[in-house]
Amino acid sequence: MLSLRLVKIKLYDMSINEKDVLSVLNKIKHPDSDRSIVEDGMVSNLKIDGAKVSFILNFKRVNDPFINSVKSGCVRALTAAIEGIDIKGNILTVTQKPEPKAKAEKPKDEPLKGVKNIIAIASGKGGVGKSTVATNLSIALAKTGAKVGLIDADIYGPSMPKMFNLEDAKPALEKRDGKDWIIPAENYGVKVLSIGFFVKEEDALVWRGPMATSTLKQLINQGDWGALDYLLIDLPPGTGDIHLTMVQEIPVTGAVIVTTPQKVALADAIKGINMFRGESVNVPILGLIENMAWFTPDELPDNKYFIFGKDGGKNLADSLQIPLLGQIPIVQSIREGGDNGEPAIIQGNGTSKAFTMLCDEVIKQVNLRNNTKEATKVVEIDPNAGCSN
Repeated sequence: MLSLRLVKIKLYDMSINEKDVLSVLNKIKHPDSDRSIVEDGMVSNLKIDGAKVSFILNFKRVNDPFINSVKSGCVRALTAAIEGIDIKGNILTVTQKPEPKAKAEKPKDEPLKGVKNIIAIASGKGGVGKSTVATNLSIALAKTGAKVGLIDADIYGPSMPKMFNLEDAKPALEKRDGKDWIIPAENYGVKVLSIGFFVKEEDALVWRGPMATSTLKQLINQGDWGALDYLLIDLPPGTGDIHLTMVQEIPVTGAVIVTTPQKVALADAIKGINMFRGESVNVPILGLIENMAWFTPDELPDNKYFIFGKDGGKNLADSLQIPLLGQIPIVQSIREGGDNGEPAIIQGNGTSKAFTMLCDEVIKQVNLRNNTKEATKVVEIDPNAGCSN
């Protein structure tokens, strides 16, 4: 509402001055604004000639519904406050207030624009063989002829340099267009970047969240990945800053959850699934992998011993209505292959068959996801909001 509670100014022999006029107008507000029309910059070209006063009112919109009421309010307020003022008959021009030109923003580089599918490999807890699965799956995908990359985002426990036999690799830095690019190391047909390439193996990384997430952003945005069919991201166990940074930085095609059959692992796997399924994240779950599903000794290849329980992952997948991508047995050669930098998938024995079948199922679920769901968008998360599972 327009305020008219003004002290009347008598002219007598005095001339109207600009201060008096602006003082009156400063008490008038546009109905859509919390500030006066003077503070809002709506009053311009103020001219005073004796008792005659004229000025221009500038509105943001040509079709502003309050143009006439604000204009009339100014006339009434000035007439009531300053005796003898000649305003009503003068020209009170109303024009559109020009919007300030927005500063042209530099186009933001689209991260990983040459990557077709981004797959997060996650687990609710540590020790379930997530990195072993990520390593063998990435190589299995490469063996199909696909172009594959792998980011070791397990900042506190990077294991990819050892598993890929790249412990001596030192990724090069290349400067192009004023930007530093990190050239991934490569083995078994997979491009690999890991924080393990930049620190000593024996050094403990004692980093706060911002340092860890900053490192992940560098591996994503400064990695010279080129064109890829699949980029796998091996995440740390649990749910935390790294996971949220990932979904805020890049559009994740889908998540693969790795678990073992025992109840304590399954309980944590549910938390990981719920994080990706949560409304604020909303990343499709491609499926569940049950690792260490059973033990088969080399001398008894047809025997299965369910050390951690039978079909725990399978039953969880059924209950949550998500695909079971595969069941990987405990086999000594899988462990040895990871330790020696010769992953099981390249050994061509019976063990590699499980990872080949897993690879086929992952490709199937990625294609199904892409054919039935919209492309994933980068997640917008309120930095002040908490997350819970």
